[in-house]
Amino acid sequence: MAEALKDMFFKEIFFETLCSEIVNILPSFDRDQFLTEIYAEGWENRALKDRMRHTTLTLHQRMPKDFRDALDILYQLLPRLESFGFEKMIFPDYVELYGLEDWEAALPAFEKFTQSMSAEFAVRPFIIQDQERMMAQMLTWSQHENPQVRRLASEGCRPRLPWAVALPALQKDPSLIFPILSTLIRDPEETVRRSVANNLNDITKDHPQAVVDFLKPYQAENTAEIAWITNHALRSLLKAGFPSALAMQGYGDISDLRFENFEINSNHIPWEGSLEFSFSITSEADEPLDVLVDYAICFLRKNGKQSRKVFKLTKRTIQPGETILLKRKHSFAPITTRVYYPGEQAVEVQLNGETVGRMDFNLMPE
Repeated sequence: MAEALKDMFFKEIFFETLCSEIVNILPSFDRDQFLTEIYAEGWENRALKDRMRHTTLTLHQRMPKDFRDALDILYQLLPRLESFGFEKMIFPDYVELYGLEDWEAALPAFEKFTQSMSAEFAVRPFIIQDQERMMAQMLTWSQHENPQVRRLASEGCRPRLPWAVALPALQKDPSLIFPILSTLIRDPEETVRRSVANNLNDITKDHPQAVVDFLKPYQAENTAEIAWITNHALRSLLKAGFPSALAMQGYGDISDLRFENFEINSNHIPWEGSLEFSFSITSEADEPLDVLVDYAICFLRKNGKQSRKVFKLTKRTIQPGETILLKRKHSFAPITTRVYYPGEQAVEVQLNGETVGRMDFNLMPE
């Protein structure tokens, strides 16, 4: 069995190294008491982020109470832990928890620590406390020489960053985000551009047309980088069939496409089995047509209602008179991100965001 994510980090070797290095910097550090508190009752049941937070809180109990004195120790400690990965989240996490009353010291700490482990989660309480000031700092960071700091400028203000504290004010009005993304959209680093695209995709959930309007002027540049950002940023809107997003990507009217021969392998899919379906598309147009083909599974939920989830299938250019046959197999094997319920479900096919066919089926009980 694969090792659980939470058990891949914060192992004994990390805490042994952490304690040894802190003692070298702060001889009064009580190593034994720290380890006792770390492994107190409940450690095994803690999730990964909870283990990180628990480590930060426990460390704070053994550090100088003055935030700047503690920071001085953390600055010395960081390079001694460079061989570790996610464990270094405790550095920006410490600033998040104990630096909100000392911005002058906290902001340079974020800038330093994020170059070793992203501070994308930790900066968010600062945005909530003083959005105008923190977003001005993020804009400054968007021009930093270090790509990890530039990435922080975008990733830290994503309105819907997974696993992070929500930013309701930026969800409501993302206008302060766009200048940062304008600065970063041509960034030479792929990780920074990916963050820009993900930030824009977050914004589409609340302000779809604003994102389309933001991206529109960049389309004239016709570069592979802008094309990738545009497609990735609009991915949710393309699945949802948002007209101006589809038009920007060259997907238009489907009236000249004939959808036929939609079939499924069975109306009764065994538990943990697979649904197989196929269909054909014929072009009756006089010129080639770009077609975005997706499918959706309407999953039965616990409350007896169906919940629709769209999946990518293919992008094709269909020539005049051409017929293409497409097939797909969708597994109902157990996955950690979804719970299946037996009963009536459905599969739908959509072309350029428009649903063109639906077939019902039953997922059989175990």
